[in-house]
Amino acid sequence: MDPGLPKEPYRISDKNSFAYVSARDRWPVILTQAVDDVFKHGDSEDSNHRHEGSKIIRQIAQLKFELQHDRLIRPLEDDGGDDIKGYNEELEKLGNPKWFDAPWLFAECYLYRRLNTFFTNSKTWKTHDVFHVQKATAFRSSRAAVLELASRYRQLVSSLKNSEQPTGTKEATEEGEKKLFTDMCEICLWGNATDLSLLTSLTYADLQQLQGSRARKAASKYILDSQVDKVYELLKKQRDEGKVGRVDIVLDNSGFELFVDLIFGGYLLTAGFATEIVFHPKSLPWFVSDVLPGDFTDLINALRDPESDLKFLFSEWSELHTNGKFLLRPNRFWTTAASYWRLPSAAPRLFEDLKQSELVIFKGDLNYRKLTADAAWDPTTDFSEAIGELGKLGSGVRVLALRTCKADVVVGLSEGKDLALRSGDPEEGKRKWAWSGKWAVIQFWDGKL
Repeated sequence: MDPGLPKEPYRISDKNSFAYVSARDRWPVILTQAVDDVFKHGDSEDSNHRHEGSKIIRQIAQLKFELQHDRLIRPLEDDGGDDIKGYNEELEKLGNPKWFDAPWLFAECYLYRRLNTFFTNSKTWKTHDVFHVQKATAFRSSRAAVLELASRYRQLVSSLKNSEQPTGTKEATEEGEKKLFTDMCEICLWGNATDLSLLTSLTYADLQQLQGSRARKAASKYILDSQVDKVYELLKKQRDEGKVGRVDIVLDNSGFELFVDLIFGGYLLTAGFATEIVFHPKSLPWFVSDVLPGDFTDLINALRDPESDLKFLFSEWSELHTNGKFLLRPNRFWTTAASYWRLPSAAPRLFEDLKQSELVIFKGDLNYRKLTADAAWDPTTDFSEAIGELGKLGSGVRVLALRTCKADVVVGLSEGKDLALRSGDPEEGKRKWAWSGKWAVIQFWDGKL
């Protein structure tokens, strides 16, 4: 439970919310896909592996049955994880609800954590990522966008490293740099368009329509609130004053989105806006497509390619990783059900570490839901108010949210904007415009003031 939260969190019982649609329609599909994955990987000469695979399939089927028939959410079985106790205590505080009575954020996190216990409590499936094949396939389908960005990135890095003298006035040069920074932020933002947990019914052809420069340019008008100028001015000032430091990125999806996160991180280093980039992946398979440490390694290795631009990226990013400029720092807090309102109290060491960063970038929809405690805020609420402890003066953490909207919660909108966006929807009472990923926000709070 989030202390001092003035608004109720979204609940699955609200049939006008995306929470209800997710539990009813998306989660059963995701669990069925998990069964398919275990079945395909269960064909082994090891009888223990086959036997445990069959048991895991039965456990997933049982979980799906309980969800679809609105049974009580049962306590998690202990798999040795230090987060199990927290989940079960939270469940008790919530009054041991049925699935369709629970807060959406808790129930969704619980779903993936319980699924993970089926594997971690086995002997031969402990480290199996039930979503790995889906993630790898989706990244391969993004090849056209990958090649486009790789070519642009190589040209950009070469130009910055060679310190080419720009032409024109100082004002024109600064305006060009600001435009480039905005473009890079928006590339990083729209990488979130490939959230696999939402794309359960799209074809790969549909997926490719969400990527590429034309799509990004067309999508700019769908950014409802952008504070990218504030971030640029902050980082530029620090660079001019010789106070450049570390930038953290709390990752969301693997594959193409992780690729653009690395593009953005490499750009920040080369442009002199950061001294090192700390990436925060998840520590267990999470929300289908979220980044695990192994996904980072897989992506780097996937760039071992005769294509010159990809070969350049492999060399560039491998060197940054080796030299400690690209760092991975997983933490189990990211896979608890706690919102980030609880970060200072639930994960004090992580909170103190994030204070050492000059900017913490939270990617994607789930991070945004956790920042805002997934609560039913009025959409005109200030971003700083909605992020609780992190939004206080002197919190010590600079927060930048790059979020494409895929859930009901949204803040920082101008008066009347939500109503105008709802007006074209025949289903009164629903904020369906915020479910599709078509709209986005770039929101910032300087907690170091």
